[in-house]
Amino acid sequence: SLPEMKPGCLSLNVRTLMAELHEGLFLSQLQLPTCENDEFIQTETVERFHQLIPHKVNVEFDNTNVTLSMHSQKRHLNWTLKSLKVCYGHDNEQLPLKSFTPELSFPQSSLELLLEEDKIMNNKLLFFCWQMDFCCLKVTSMDISGSFVVNTCIIHYRHQEFSHWLNLFPWEQLVHRKEAHRKRRLPHLDAPVMITSSVSNVNVSVQLGDTTPFALGFLSSQNMHQRASLSLDNFWWRVGQGSHIQQAPHPPGKHVWGEALILDSLSLQGSLNRCHMESSSQPPSLSVESSLKGLQVELSETCALCLSRLLSLICFPRDPESQLSDVTAASPSNDDAVKPIPSSQLRLLFKVDCCLEDVNVFTLSNMAGAVSLRMDTVRVLSSAESSRVSLQGVSLSVIKAVTENMEVCCPASQTINPIVKLTTLTLWYHITTHTVQCEEELTVEWTPPDHMVLYQHTNEAQACWLMLCGEKGEEQPVKPVDSEASSYQSRRLCLRVELGCTRLTAHVSDHSYILLHTEGLSLSKHAESMHIRSPSLVFNFDGNNIVSFNSLDVETHVELTEMQLHRDAFPFLTTPHNRVWVFTCPSLAVEFPYQYNFSNTFDKAISVQKWLKTLHRSSKQAPAAQHLPPDLVFKISQFSFVFLDDVFEIKLRDNYELMKDESKESAKRLQLLDKKVADLRKQHGELLPARKIEELYSSLEKKHIEIYIQRSHRLYANTPMRKSLLTWTVSDLELVALADQSLDGPERVREQLRDIDGISPFPRDGLPLVIQWCRAVKFKLAAFLVRIRDYPRYLFEIRDWELSGRLIGTEQDGQARGRRKETVPLGPPWGDVTVHRNMPPLKFYYDFKSNISLYTIVWGPCWDPAWTLIGQSVDLLTKPTVDPSPLLAWWDKSRLLLHGRWVMDIDQANLHQLATEDPYNTTENLHWEWNKLNFDWNPGQFVFKGDLDVNVRTASKYDDICFLHLPNLCMTLDLQWLCHGNPHDHHAVMLCCAENIADVTSGQPHDSYRAFRSENLNLSITMDLNQHCGTETSQPRILLYSSTLRWMQNFWATWTSVSRPICRGKLFHSLKPIRKKLGQHYKQMSYTAAFPQLQVHYWASFAQQRGIQLECNKGHVFTRGTQRLIPQAGTVMRRLISEWNVTQMVSELSQVTVHLMASTWDETADHQINAQVKKTHLLSLSSLSYQRQSNRMEEVKARDETNASYTHKLHLVDLRASWTTTNRNIAFGLYDGYKKASVLKRNLSTEALKGLRIDTQLQTKKFKRSPTSYSPTIAPTIPVVASVNRSEKSQNEGTSMLQKLIEETDKFVVFSEEDSGVSDQLCGIAACQTDDVYNRNWFIELVNCQMMLRGTETAGCVLVSAAKAQLLQCEHHPAWYNDTLKQKTTWTCLLDGMQYFATMEPNPSEQEDRQLWLEVKNIEEHRQRNLDSVLELMESGQAVGGMVSTTTDWNQPAQVNESQQVQRIISRCSCRMHYISYSHDINPELATQIKPPELRNNHEKEDLLKKQAGAVDTFTLIHHDLEISTNPVQYAMILDIVNNLLLHVEPRRKEHSEKKQRVRFQLEISSNPEEQRSSILHLQEAVRQHLAQIRRLEKQIYSNIRELSGDELMEVNARLQHQLNQEKNDMQMKSEELNILIRCFKDFQLQRANKLELRKPPEDVSVVRRTEIYFAQARWCLTEEDGQLGIAELELQRFMYSKLNKSDDTAEHLLELGWFTMNNLLPNAAYKVVLRPQSNCQSGRQFALRIFSKVRPPVGGISVKEHFEVNVVPLTIQLMYQFFKRMMGFFFPGRNVEEEEVTDEEDKFRLVTTGIPVKPRPLSEDTMGPMGPSKGVTQGLNRTAGVRRSFRKAPEHPVDDIDKMKERAAMNNSFIYIKIPQVPLCVSYKGEKSSVDWKDLNLVLPCLEYHNNTWTWLDFAMAVKRDSRKALVAQMIKEKLRLKPASGSDLRGKASEGKADNSLQQQEEDEKARLLIGLSTADKSSGKKSIFRRHK
Repeated sequence: SLPEMKPGCLSLNVRTLMAELHEGLFLSQLQLPTCENDEFIQTETVERFHQLIPHKVNVEFDNTNVTLSMHSQKRHLNWTLKSLKVCYGHDNEQLPLKSFTPELSFPQSSLELLLEEDKIMNNKLLFFCWQMDFCCLKVTSMDISGSFVVNTCIIHYRHQEFSHWLNLFPWEQLVHRKEAHRKRRLPHLDAPVMITSSVSNVNVSVQLGDTTPFALGFLSSQNMHQRASLSLDNFWWRVGQGSHIQQAPHPPGKHVWGEALILDSLSLQGSLNRCHMESSSQPPSLSVESSLKGLQVELSETCALCLSRLLSLICFPRDPESQLSDVTAASPSNDDAVKPIPSSQLRLLFKVDCCLEDVNVFTLSNMAGAVSLRMDTVRVLSSAESSRVSLQGVSLSVIKAVTENMEVCCPASQTINPIVKLTTLTLWYHITTHTVQCEEELTVEWTPPDHMVLYQHTNEAQACWLMLCGEKGEEQPVKPVDSEASSYQSRRLCLRVELGCTRLTAHVSDHSYILLHTEGLSLSKHAESMHIRSPSLVFNFDGNNIVSFNSLDVETHVELTEMQLHRDAFPFLTTPHNRVWVFTCPSLAVEFPYQYNFSNTFDKAISVQKWLKTLHRSSKQAPAAQHLPPDLVFKISQFSFVFLDDVFEIKLRDNYELMKDESKESAKRLQLLDKKVADLRKQHGELLPARKIEELYSSLEKKHIEIYIQRSHRLYANTPMRKSLLTWTVSDLELVALADQSLDGPERVREQLRDIDGISPFPRDGLPLVIQWCRAVKFKLAAFLVRIRDYPRYLFEIRDWELSGRLIGTEQDGQARGRRKETVPLGPPWGDVTVHRNMPPLKFYYDFKSNISLYTIVWGPCWDPAWTLIGQSVDLLTKPTVDPSPLLAWWDKSRLLLHGRWVMDIDQANLHQLATEDPYNTTENLHWEWNKLNFDWNPGQFVFKGDLDVNVRTASKYDDICFLHLPNLCMTLDLQWLCHGNPHDHHAVMLCCAENIADVTSGQPHDSYRAFRSENLNLSITMDLNQHCGTETSQPRILLYSSTLRWMQNFWATWTSVSRPICRGKLFHSLKPIRKKLGQHYKQMSYTAAFPQLQVHYWASFAQQRGIQLECNKGHVFTRGTQRLIPQAGTVMRRLISEWNVTQMVSELSQVTVHLMASTWDETADHQINAQVKKTHLLSLSSLSYQRQSNRMEEVKARDETNASYTHKLHLVDLRASWTTTNRNIAFGLYDGYKKASVLKRNLSTEALKGLRIDTQLQTKKFKRSPTSYSPTIAPTIPVVASVNRSEKSQNEGTSMLQKLIEETDKFVVFSEEDSGVSDQLCGIAACQTDDVYNRNWFIELVNCQMMLRGTETAGCVLVSAAKAQLLQCEHHPAWYNDTLKQKTTWTCLLDGMQYFATMEPNPSEQEDRQLWLEVKNIEEHRQRNLDSVLELMESGQAVGGMVSTTTDWNQPAQVNESQQVQRIISRCSCRMHYISYSHDINPELATQIKPPELRNNHEKEDLLKKQAGAVDTFTLIHHDLEISTNPVQYAMILDIVNNLLLHVEPRRKEHSEKKQRVRFQLEISSNPEEQRSSILHLQEAVRQHLAQIRRLEKQIYSNIRELSGDELMEVNARLQHQLNQEKNDMQMKSEELNILIRCFKDFQLQRANKLELRKPPEDVSVVRRTEIYFAQARWCLTEEDGQLGIAELELQRFMYSKLNKSDDTAEHLLELGWFTMNNLLPNAAYKVVLRPQSNCQSGRQFALRIFSKVRPPVGGISVKEHFEVNVVPLTIQLMYQFFKRMMGFFFPGRNVEEEEVTDEEDKFRLVTTGIPVKPRPLSEDTMGPMGPSKGVTQGLNRTAGVRRSFRKAPEHPVDDIDKMKERAAMNNSFIYIKIPQVPLCVSYKGEKSSVDWKDLNLVLPCLEYHNNTWTWLDFAMAVKRDSRKALVAQMIKEKLRLKPASGSDLRGKASEGKADNSLQQQEEDEKARLLIGLSTADKSSGKKSIFRRHK
């Protein structure tokens, strides 16, 4: 039968077949066979198939043409085939292929197919062209092999033409059949399959109608089997217009735009092994190896459109359930028997090894150019468990504009301007770990334009992706994601990133960039924790390393146990735990280069960051719920912040130090050479040539230069150059910032803000905030150090600082007008984008508490230049605001930005105020030291509580002097800011941009801070010492030394010096306005101090053991001052002059005691305050109150002067002063030390020699006054500013106010009306009573004051008391005096209730140190007397001579302390003193109100008296009534006190004047006195060297004490101390010599100038000083030693003495006495009146005595008396010998009058001649005789003896001409004219019983005149005595004859009685004459001499 037949061969050959098919064929419904059998194919089926097919089949078609037609043959499709051959054969004899599972047998067979020139065309358009195709398939018993060869396949697909034909096919049926065939299961083949293919020249072009065409092609060969191998060459895919047109081959190394995919070569090898056993659990394994070269990928919108169109054509919807994986589909299974295998066992095991070379990926944008990604090598190693991707040579670059057709593809290292550049990158993937490793450099160069390009490309790529998978994505339902599984997955995932060297650069502008540079950065993320490490991380700004992290370690934790301890410290936190970021860094450094503008770059970076936010936020969705920010922990071992210094400044300083050191070294080398030359000269003598020595010295000079240059070159070889201007270091810092739910969110932040800053008013409309955060902050650090340059002291030093509290940062929303616009340039496509920046600043609110163990601040003006540079560096850190308002000062800026409270507890706080101009000095400073300080900083208030010590640190033995000790001090500084608005309302400050100003203000300059800016500051300082802490109370102390005070002067001068401008001006590009200093911002400053007690010590020095101690009990001091800034005149801009005025001052002290202290130690010994100090009382007060208030001119309008307020009011109660020799010596010593120091300072100053050159030409060219010039006005002038009320009153009423006040207080003083006329003539009173007062300055009032005076030679004391004393000072309006504007100042002193008391006993028993004081009841006035009191009766009331009890304790009455009584020697009286001074210094407040001087209408000369009444400094003393009573002891005591206490002259003063006189004579006899100028300069230099040596020795002693110890220290310091004392003595001597020389030189030059002015017109001589002393009435009672019985009474009336000093150095003395009388109080006295004028007239215009003397300046040291005149009224003298004897016993107690008369007289002359008293010496008998006294004087007192006796010791140098000149000058006076008019005398004398009497003997002293005599005072007295005696002897004889006319007749009548009686009578007459003449002359001359001596 036919089925059993086996065909052997079949051959079919068809030629030229032409066929035509129509569309109906395809539209017919064909039932395709279905196959529902899902069993495996069996062997029987295969055999059945092979039986139907012959063994060999050959089919051949030639020239076949098939045409398809459609739409009634309107469309044609023509298929032509040149040749088609098919050959098939199988061989059943050979072994079949049986390697199948399940078993299947397939016979050996082969199939071949050959195809040539296959074309499909449509209307002459080529669709498909196949040049040649050969296929071969062979099946053997071992394997299956096949080959496939295609040559030149060209396909042109045009969708518009071809789509109609594709729609004819029943695609859905075919797909369903394919799905059905899939269900049919094929057996598993175990034999190898070898398929080899070769395809060449394939070209496909596609045109899809609505999209651009694309084309692709390749040349490849393939070999495919179970271990597959694939190679592909030159594959390309081109898209875009014209891509379907055939083009030239792809050029190598370049990319042609439009080629979407280029692949130069691809080789792929792979194998798949799967187990076909059903029971096997081994998963399948896949191995792939691939190599790829020259890959170019271009992503563009065109490409995406083509792909999406292509996908829409070829993709069909599939059922998602039917899409099973190949693994599950291939796995054998039975529905019934197979058990499910776990998925973990069925995972595919694979291994992929892929290598890509020269990969270029391009993205092309329509508007933003292109982006190129180049990867040189990509290596992928992947397996089922891990993967590894290695990249080498990666670069990403931007092609801004695509202008060429091609782009060069260069290696990554040669890429131009890459954005990202990467050498190597390795990505590891493991099941549990992801690792990114970059061992070599990663470089990122980011710019905003590049970012915009990338952003644009990313957006377009996302759009393309959505275009490709958008429809598919919309159809697929979103599967819910298991959140727990994903979180578990993320927790299990571990990510590690390792980067070797990373450089991330962000270019924020064209010239600014920020670089992040890291070394070895590693990031590991495990579960929810992350760990970042980097050995080095640097932020670089514009090429400067700004921030450097060393070994940075960052960790994040979900929860950390140690954070719980930090949270427990803040009870207000509510969140139990939070995420934590921990930053650990051993070293963090911040460094800013010199003059680098950091703020510019940083601000641009912020603008770019804001732009990025706005760019990317718009594309994002709404933000999710806010998480709580993490907690932050910073642990930094060493933090440093550095400003670098100017290199020029550094080198300048180093070179200066080098030059200083080199000068010392060169001096040593020169000294060494000098020594060698000296040795050579000793050896060779004169043989050593001078040229050789010169060569040695010149070579040494060259060597100096060479060494200096070498050292300069090697300056930085060993030690690096200092570079820091400011260094701030912090060590061991641990900072914790905690976030909490209660502190998070805008509303909670506002609540905290209002809680912290409650003083600031909160805005009504709320507070919109842009930035707000609040954290609980806590930190601690070991050291906080700030150092300027390399200065040895830290600016700030803080140790062990701990702080905790809340910190808030907010930035207010600026709204529309508070935003500024910044532009970010993005390049051509986008242009510039505008970013809106918020202008209000970031404010901080804090509530801190901190503990510090040590806090030290060091500052001085010497650091000011460096601080100015630091300020300029700080200005470069922050960008100045663009608000056009004037900048805020730093104090207002701190008020604006900082708010809250800060409390510090500091164990020890120090403030060191540097006191020198050397910033490297460490020894000179003022040290404020606080112990246990509690510091509280509140808004506008600083409170300091603790113990304050202020120490003076200086490198001498005065180091560490605690000159101020204030325990338990509470010091409060209150700051009151004077603003237009509320000074705390900082929320109202709203900054405004420049373009929005017009909307805000109009007309006035814009100021956003107008209401907040402080105009001035009122500072109030309160120091309260009354707070006692604990049991022990320490007394406030002040310890001062004169050296300390001098040091303070230097310190004050240093601190008040004007700071120079630093780096300002055009040269330094710094033209900012000068910042206002805080010191100029104060308007008012007040100071209040309250203390329970105070102790003040002042010591002259360590060497001079003299000092003052002041103690007082409770005290209170308040003062307030205001500051006024005065602009300086002129066009040059100068600083404002600061003027402080004290407007109010109130001080109250109680129980004040002042002691003078002197040590009993030797002055050369080292001093310390110890028990050997002797204290003597000087002053004590029960209370002191002082008030000062400001008196402006408009305030003083009071009519009654008693109600006028004074600027200064001082009220002293119970003043008790002591003045003894001890006090005097200590006080003189203190004053002497002060004087020496001030003289030394003056003489060493540069001003010492200024003004010495007097131009002689100017003197001769003096301006002659013309008759029309101004003439002087009459003084006193009319006041400049006069009120209406004052002008209405008469001048007499206005000037008598003060007089009435004095008269009211002096009601108990009685004097006659005639005296008032005399006192009104006194110029002092008239000048004080003018009504032009503008300021009543001082009002000093003393109540119940007393003073104790104790002499040296006499025991006992005198007490002076006053019930009330007032001292008034007034300042008058400036007025014109003699064409000169002067200002008058008047002093008025009123003393009421003055009393004088003295002790009685000549030898009192009390100790000298015992103080006697009057009780207050004896000082007070107008007290009610209790006559019942026995004590009152015993004390004799208020009369003179009364006895009063004393006390030794001022707090207890006399009854408690048994003390002696004192006698009242002067009863209650009053005293007035006036002093008027005129000054050229005019008050600046009055300078603008002064009228010009009035013009004189007549040219008459002024009256000389009116001329003299002008601006003359005047002193006037007025005593109205004096009641005096003294006994001899008291008189001696008063003389002792006056001579030795009050008129004491230091012994050295005489020696000093001697030296001065010697220098003057040297100048007189020198030929050229100007030569002395050089000697002055040499002396100045010598003294300066001594001072420097003293300072050096003190520093050396100081350093020795610091460094050495033990015996060595004692020995060295003793030697240095001796040397120091020697230097001090030498310096003192030379200083005194210098002072004398300078003063004499100035005087000499002034004298020479005066000699040149001898022709000065007489009217130019004016009075410069006037002194007036007036007594209305004085009564002096001389008593016996008991103080009660009187001897004599002397009464003086209208005593007036005046002295006028004139401008030509002449003086006029005038003494006038209205009336005088002396009464004899002895009992039984024959004459009661001893001395009185003969006339009884007591008219106010007549005088009893007048003495006038006119004195010229000395010439050659000789005093010149131009005019000397004495006028005396006729006198009546009635003398008793007994009275004379008593008086001599009173004045000269203990002397025998008769024996020592001559001695007394001689001593009187000696006193006149020498000026000092001398001891009496006994006279020999031969000097006595009838005229003995005069002879004895002339013989015993020569000229030289008197002079030499005035010296303390004989001169050591031999007597030379200068000494002789000095002696003659000291003794002589030049009397030009002397006149003594005649004086009539009426003399009565009562001798002893045996002596004779004279009665009413009338004698006349003759008129005496002398001319041009150079006499001593002794010569003058002798001349007067000689001339008077001649006249008086003759008168006496005449008077004798006239008195007894009868005796002559008796003698004639009784001549017989003898001559014995006559001789006896003549002897008696001679004795009378001798007594009379001697007594009268002695009385007269002694009176004159006393006057001369007193007023000489």
